Amino acid sequence: MSDERDGAKNPENHTDGPVPDENPTEIMPVVPDIPPVPSQEDAVSDAPTEVFATTPDPVPESEPQPEPQQLPEPEAAPAPDPQPAPTDAAPNRRWVKYAAVAGGVVAVGVIAYAVDWVVSADRVPRGVTVAGVDIGGQSTATAEETLRAALGSRVDRPVPVRAGNTDSEIVPAQAGVGIDWAATVEQAGEQPINPFTRLASLFTDHEIGVVSTVDDAALASAMGGVQQATDRAPREGNVVFEGTRVVPVAPLPGQRLDVEAAEDTFVDQWAFGTTVDLPVDTVDVTVTQAGVDAAVRDVATPAVATDVVVTGKDGAVATLPRDQIGKVLTFAPDGGGGLSPQYNVEAATAILAPQLVSTEIKPKDAQITLTSGSPQVVPSVTGEMVQWPKTLEPLPALLAAPGARTTPAVYEPAEPALTTEGAKALGIREVIGEFTTGGFEYASGVNIRLAASAIDGAIVKPGETFSFDAQTGPRGSAQGYVDSGIINNGRPDKAVGGGISQLATTLYNATYFAGMEDVDHTEHSYYISRYPAAREATVFEGAIDLKFRNPAKTGVMIQTIGTSSNITVRIWGTKTVDVQSVTGNRSNQTSPDTITLPAGPHCVASGGAPGFTVSDTRIITDADSGGEISRHTRTVKYDPVPVVKCVSNEPAPSNGAAAPSPGR
Repeated sequence: MSDERDGAKNPENHTDGPVPDENPTEIMPVVPDIPPVPSQEDAVSDAPTEVFATTPDPVPESEPQPEPQQLPEPEAAPAPDPQPAPTDAAPNRRWVKYAAVAGGVVAVGVIAYAVDWVVSADRVPRGVTVAGVDIGGQSTATAEETLRAALGSRVDRPVPVRAGNTDSEIVPAQAGVGIDWAATVEQAGEQPINPFTRLASLFTDHEIGVVSTVDDAALASAMGGVQQATDRAPREGNVVFEGTRVVPVAPLPGQRLDVEAAEDTFVDQWAFGTTVDLPVDTVDVTVTQAGVDAAVRDVATPAVATDVVVTGKDGAVATLPRDQIGKVLTFAPDGGGGLSPQYNVEAATAILAPQLVSTEIKPKDAQITLTSGSPQVVPSVTGEMVQWPKTLEPLPALLAAPGARTTPAVYEPAEPALTTEGAKALGIREVIGEFTTGGFEYASGVNIRLAASAIDGAIVKPGETFSFDAQTGPRGSAQGYVDSGIINNGRPDKAVGGGISQLATTLYNATYFAGMEDVDHTEHSYYISRYPAAREATVFEGAIDLKFRNPAKTGVMIQTIGTSSNITVRIWGTKTVDVQSVTGNRSNQTSPDTITLPAGPHCVASGGAPGFTVSDTRIITDADSGGEISRHTRTVKYDPVPVVKCVSNEPAPSNGAAAPSPGR
């Protein structure tokens, strides 16, 4: 305790005489209220601006506290010159004490900090967790062992993932994801230098997660599997029909996995062993539930209430049954959240038209016949047909009508595609081109005559293009075609419809001399002797076609005449040109190869023939003036016809085998 506090506690030590001048501050009035001595914590935390008066030590509660003593005032002796009493000495000494206490506390803290630093310098900072596993305060080696024991098996366990409202699983190891143990421990960092951070680590955790190793290709593949289950297109609200039952379809937004962000999220969160929420983008719908409800109430339900009846001539009727309304009435988004009704007139016509076909008169095209040896026009017939688009114009109102749903059929005249006047104006009056080929076998003749009947009588109007494939249609067994010779991969073979190329060659030459424009034709890969060189054509259904265009101002008609040994094609029209063919010499001959094939139906033996190159020039002149109109040269290279040998797979008889005796 200070001297001042001792003096105040023992007043009997003072004399009755005046206070000596050399120590004028020893005697001070006694302060009755004694505040408690501040503790060390108060000394450190309280602001150092409060000044305490010197007070005696507190008296224990069990002892009576002496009354304050009044000192006598001096009487006779003259007072010395007054001097100011110092007031800072006691507070200064008090602050020295406070500083000493604070210094002690700091010293203890510094020592504790130093000891803690030395002890934990090579350890993981306190409070660090990895995927929920506490490794704080452990050495790096121990921390890695702890993580391996706790997390090592998680790479082989399925991790649940959720993308939007779709749940799935990913096995990290199968997705190419693992743990870099050393890097995971390293990312925990070093011990913090800040003492407050070190102190806070005693009471808090710091999650750092794992450092994952990633095989990008494997992860992309695994995420692609999730995407297949996750991604879906939006389902717009709609209304459909099941017979007469109206079925509303509720709208459902679509979703699309954000693959790149999903991969990053999985790599960051998989090790925690909990469900990983993968990011998805929502694809909104345009039709609301209110729009669906309105379509059901206002359109669909009334539509199936009763049948629609179309009345025709002579009491005939056609009925659109209520259970087939769904084929006619559909809905589409209207852009404002609702559904717009769509009425399919073609579908309604398909249901109704057959029921009134007996009341119609179909138009008939004019025909050009050659029965008398020259073209004759058979007049056309104007028909009377139901105009279904006009008849069904009131269909939306009919499907909403509360009562009877009946409407009359609208009949109108139907003109033929080729009228009598149109046929006469075509100018088909004479043969302007003709060609004949022969020498085919029986099976080829069957196919040739069948295809010839399909193109016989075909009319090609001015400017139109004729297609052999389009005119003949399919050429298979169902149409009556049979197996015959073809060229397959540069060698003879057989197939259904074989031999028709002879008809194509015959037609090509007839149009060639009629002055038709060559649009598309292909020569055989090797030369066939019964055809003119560089002036022949092949066809193959769906792959190789024969096309020509009529460049004249008048129409042309094809006539075919087939016999058991040849085929003739004539082109009828109005003659305006003359055509001359000039065939060049053969050059660049090549020798054939020899091919050995197993004997069978697809092996056609051949003696072979050389290949060569040849040109043909077509010269077209005006029929009246003789002036040249055009000159065109086409050069064709033919491959050699291979020598084909058909060899039996059966073993030859041994030399010692006896030949069978005649009659036995």
